[in-house]
Amino acid sequence: MSGARPPVRLKAPRVVRAKRGWRVALGTLSHREGHRSEWLAAALLMCRGYQVLGFRLKTRAGEIDILARRGRVLAVVEVKRRATLELALAALGPNQYDRLLAAGRAVLRQRPSLAGHLLRIDMVALAPGRLPRHRRALSRSEGGGRDA
Repeated sequence: MSGARPPVRLKAPRVVRAKRGWRVALGTLSHREGHRSEWLAAALLMCRGYQVLGFRLKTRAGEIDILARRGRVLAVVEVKRRATLELALAALGPNQYDRLLAAGRAVLRQRPSLAGHLLRIDMVALAPGRLPRHRRALSRSEGGGRDA
């Protein structure tokens, strides 16, 4: 035994910039508003006869805000909160639509109990001082928003 060891690799220190206080506060506020918006959207869907199956479901394709079922329709619901309803309705771009569709298909494959359901992409748009708006059966070209 020669006693030769492999060379030790040293890692350069990682420089981490501390976030400023206002950025942390803003991020926390946005996070809470997002969760509150999802709960409001879920309440709206339940009032309309949907059964909420899950919140913030993560798949390889992306995250589903709300997964809901009504009859034989499985709705992948994206929740958008913006300053105005118009901005919220325009916030879903074609790339995000494709990710939501792929995530919904992944859920259908993973859950045999949902076999035979029709997959649909919906959106609930929220804005301060306005009633939530539920748009059903969005197409890829709807929304008119930029890719998110």
